[in-house]
Amino acid sequence: MGVLTGSAIASAVSRGDIEIDPFNRRQLNPNSYNVKLGRKLIIYTEKILDVKNPNEYQYLDIPEEGIVLEPGRLYLGATVERTWTDKYVPMIEGRSSLARLGLFVHVSAGFGDIGFRGHWTLEFSAVHPIRIYRNTEIAQVYFHTPEGKIDRLYASRKYQDNYGVQQSLSWFDYL
Repeated sequence: MGVLTGSAIASAVSRGDIEIDPFNRRQLNPNSYNVKLGRKLIIYTEKILDVKNPNEYQYLDIPEEGIVLEPGRLYLGATVERTWTDKYVPMIEGRSSLARLGLFVHVSAGFGDIGFRGHWTLEFSAVHPIRIYRNTEIAQVYFHTPEGKIDRLYASRKYQDNYGVQQSLSWFDYL
């Protein structure tokens, strides 16, 4: 599997093989596209989270002056950009500049599926207290070319066509 270069990403966007909305050419990298952090975060309010049941949560607005993420807490955020492709395997990773400050942007969910359409939900974890801001270029999406025939596209009833930050819907698997 090869990784698309920045110019190949731009070409795929212009052909309609990749959608990035909004798209800004300045966010292109040599082999990825920087995505920005949206305005809201989710924190779970329950002490013990349950994979078989819905978990209570609350929204936090990220003010202009930013918000401090504390170690030992999980925060969910979302990208400003919605992405879609039925030709490539999308993946997301943190940016090294933020990783060097101790910010993890995904716990283990950096892999996207061919056909996923929506905002990327980010699972933030901080090593040290860190102030983050909305519209920060928080992560980067990159695209692999798949090998073999694409037999089916992503069509999860849980997360397809999501808007904004999305809490876990793991309990759907038990219905």
